[in-house]
Amino acid sequence: MYAFGVTRTPPPDPTAVRISSPAQHRALAHPLRHRVLLALGRQPATISQLAVILDSGKGTIAYHLRVLRDAGLVRVAELKQVRGGTEVYYRRTAPIQVDAYDPAGTQALLHAVSEEMTASPRDPLVLLRSVRLTDAQAEQLSATLTALVAEVADGEPEAPRHTLMITMYQADPAG
Repeated sequence: MYAFGVTRTPPPDPTAVRISSPAQHRALAHPLRHRVLLALGRQPATISQLAVILDSGKGTIAYHLRVLRDAGLVRVAELKQVRGGTEVYYRRTAPIQVDAYDPAGTQALLHAVSEEMTASPRDPLVLLRSVRLTDAQAEQLSATLTALVAEVADGEPEAPRHTLMITMYQADPAG
């Protein structure tokens, strides 16, 4: 349904890695690690492949992979023997679900999304609207949005990949 998200009341996903430890939150605190997780959610990749995809150095990617691996968010998916060496392919362990709202994690996530939007070949669609809802209306809208995203199916493998980010929260009453 989603790669990873921050929500106060996460929908149950028995396959998801639940982010709850300080080490896991720290692992998600860097925008490049969000981008690594997004890339590895699509398909396994080597350090060299990630460096090209993310336009970063191999040493930088290796460091961030080690942090993600230590936090249990990335694992070795496959080893391939090539020309006298071994290629290590990494994969995200599972969908990631954050159990508690974490401002630093949200800031890093939004920064990573902003970087992806900036690099997009098409103008992104960004809508921001404040509405007054009863608790029942808010719960219904949340359920509808969750169901809508769950219904979206991948197209052909060669079709361009699009990212969806849906958020809904109650605004600060003092604001």
